[in-house]
Amino acid sequence: MQATARQTINAKSVIGALSQKIDSAAYASWIAPCEISVQNNCLSVVAPNQFSADYIRSVYLGLLESFGMPVNIVAASVAAPSNDNELKVFVPTPNPEPRTTNHDFICSDENAFVVSACKKMADGAATFSPLFIYGSTGCGKTMLAESVATAGKSLMMTGGQFVAEFARSLRENTAFAFKDFCRKCDTFILDDVHVLSGKRATADEFMNLLTDLIAQKKNVVLTSNAAPGALSGFDRRLQSIMASGLVADVAAPTQNVKKLMLERAGVAPDVAEILASRLNGDGHLISGVAKKIATYAELMGERVTVAVAEKLLSDTLAKNKTPTSMVKSMCEKLGVSYDAVCGTTRTRTIVRARMIMMTALKSATKLSLSEIGTHVGGRDHATVLYAISQIEKMRGSDLILSAEINQMIEVCR
Repeated sequence: MQATARQTINAKSVIGALSQKIDSAAYASWIAPCEISVQNNCLSVVAPNQFSADYIRSVYLGLLESFGMPVNIVAASVAAPSNDNELKVFVPTPNPEPRTTNHDFICSDENAFVVSACKKMADGAATFSPLFIYGSTGCGKTMLAESVATAGKSLMMTGGQFVAEFARSLRENTAFAFKDFCRKCDTFILDDVHVLSGKRATADEFMNLLTDLIAQKKNVVLTSNAAPGALSGFDRRLQSIMASGLVADVAAPTQNVKKLMLERAGVAPDVAEILASRLNGDGHLISGVAKKIATYAELMGERVTVAVAEKLLSDTLAKNKTPTSMVKSMCEKLGVSYDAVCGTTRTRTIVRARMIMMTALKSATKLSLSEIGTHVGGRDHATVLYAISQIEKMRGSDLILSAEINQMIEVCR
């Protein structure tokens, strides 16, 4: 009778009996996802994962054995780990090879230090890593970073590319391969690291990558619009690691640098000298002006004189600066909102920016403390005096802060 009973038991009858004996919610959660079969008088239960298999074994083993045959409970086998590097290969999005050299960057006295650091790293003789380069938009950070890409096997990505590629690797189950791809280089360069702000998972992955590269004594170059300590939306540990090597700022183009940039682009020396004194923009704007002049000369078939250039660039050439325009320009350089600076926001980044601006206005203009306070959100005389005194105390021992203040003074002049 027992043998006859066993022969009449099949997977369908087992499943039906279990659905009757187990609470419907528990059955749906634990039994329904399993593959149940009866072969050679053995009841086989294949759970979707090891956790489910262990739970079913501990809770339902007695019930399964009541069918009068041996019970085998296992987890479903995975053909290959989703992140097996031998099977998964990360193929990066095509990226043009950097072609910049240090000769393309016009060096001023203010930038001699950072240029020397880039040359040393490009030669493979640097003992510092990471090299963190920061400065305002259009000051040449990317050009300097690209000049380092000549050292050994180099990998250069923008912050936006790193975010996109990491997200793609997760979607395509090639996360481990992406990690290996980033680590198999002699020089790793991430341009615009500030783009990772607020992206917790990506920033954590980048922190692990940075730690590994430094431990392997690889060259790492990072660029940003602000110093590591002034970046918002980053974990303090990551800020500390980014600042653990050499931090160097890039000053905005001086008048002489602007003149040389224009002359290199084919602008006549006399025109370049006049325009350089009246262009307050960054390197991107200077390049745009040079292209506009060159295009005009080509299309119109005539030499661009000073008079023609002034007419052609009437919407670009600087007019007399006002305190409000100075504050707005400093906000752009420091990467903060004008409304936030002039509002009631008290975040560390905004308060620091306000204090720097007050100090720069005091040094570069003849405005009274009360007038300075008026143009930085309606602060009173005492607030401005306190802010300037605090900045001056820190300025002597903080080279990064001192460099930022000097940059803001140049903006105001």
